[in-house]
Amino acid sequence: MKLPARLAVLLAVMAATACAPQTSDTSSSGKDEKSGTLRVWLFQEVNNKPKERVVDAVLADFEKAHEGTEVTVEYIPVETRAQRIKAAFNDPGSAPDVIEYGNTDTAGYVKDGGLEDVTGDFNAWDEAKDADPTARQSVTVDGKVYGAPYFVGVRALYYRTDVFDELDLEAPRSLAELASTARTIRAARPDLYGIAVGGAYTYGAMPFIWAHGGELATGKSGSYASAIDSAAARKGIETYTSLFGDDNCPAAKCAGMGGNDTVTAFASGKAAMAIGGDFSHQAVEAGKAKGKYAVVPLPGVKPGSIAPAFAGGNNIGVLKSTSHRTLAVDLMKRLASKKTQGELFDAMGFLPTFTDVRQQVAAKEPFVKPFVDTLASGTKFVPASPAWAQIDSSLVLPTMFQEVVSGKKDVARAAGDAAAKMNDAFGSVG
Repeated sequence: MKLPARLAVLLAVMAATACAPQTSDTSSSGKDEKSGTLRVWLFQEVNNKPKERVVDAVLADFEKAHEGTEVTVEYIPVETRAQRIKAAFNDPGSAPDVIEYGNTDTAGYVKDGGLEDVTGDFNAWDEAKDADPTARQSVTVDGKVYGAPYFVGVRALYYRTDVFDELDLEAPRSLAELASTARTIRAARPDLYGIAVGGAYTYGAMPFIWAHGGELATGKSGSYASAIDSAAARKGIETYTSLFGDDNCPAAKCAGMGGNDTVTAFASGKAAMAIGGDFSHQAVEAGKAKGKYAVVPLPGVKPGSIAPAFAGGNNIGVLKSTSHRTLAVDLMKRLASKKTQGELFDAMGFLPTFTDVRQQVAAKEPFVKPFVDTLASGTKFVPASPAWAQIDSSLVLPTMFQEVVSGKKDVARAAGDAAAKMNDAFGSVG
């Protein structure tokens, strides 16, 4: 989902959000007032001032364009957003008109009846035609659109250029080369992990499954079935879990690691490679690896290919309970516009969801290119089901990886058990 250190937190708390009891009826107010005060909730960043400056400029233009309007913004802590947004759905009188929300939350919020259907508005928006397909998917449930993509986060392969130069190695061009390169490094430099991997790093492991042709689930809308135990998915699981061991990343130390842990290992000089996001750049720059690393897309099975990555990020949506629908939709578009996304990249490093704007920022900042190339090659998303929150919060996939890594279960049994748990969750939401 999200950026810098916040991604792991978002992915953790979104489970509580989407698992919240379904509201009885968060219905439309039936009003569409053309003046008055609009309330906006956005996420509080670690360093929020640059974001505030961009948002303030958007709000000033909005208020100038709509006489008699005023916008108040509250930056809410990510850690408590689940409770805040659930309360807003249940009490329209205290609810904001427009919210920022994690893109894996969409299906749960739609099921809870909190988000306004803006399909017609989005399709009529001229800029929408340039929205990345996966970003658009993240605001779509049952063919209807419930917001506008705000920014996207994606992962690629960080590697230590000094270590690679010392050992006369090239950046790996396939997953097989990734594994062999990692073991070569570990053998020559036992003080390093060849590649830092984590048994709890779900979004770092997913590309291995997708690269082998596997899927998390099949189906659509409210009807999904797990595919994690398919032959292709099992091959991806096997490839990922094979990286745990004394010849690369010892299971005793790495089985419990999450995404932040693997990036920290790389940034602190303990790993020669790691799968990190565009949002990990700041952490790496602040560590011992500064000035001694490069980034390339995570390779796929075929040499020269790119493994599909999970497209995380955030969206902007309108609450169904708003009494200012027309104004709220216009504000949503302004906050998620090409101009604003470009300014947010400059201010915060958030990757734009519009393909043309991404190309512009990549030309301006070379570091972004591997991530833009990864996005351009095709990304994947989690099933658009509120059940995903239950699956994620229950640690179904991390448990599966850790069972294999520990030797407790073989791949087939661990994947089969995980599939059964996923299907139970899919079945529980209808």
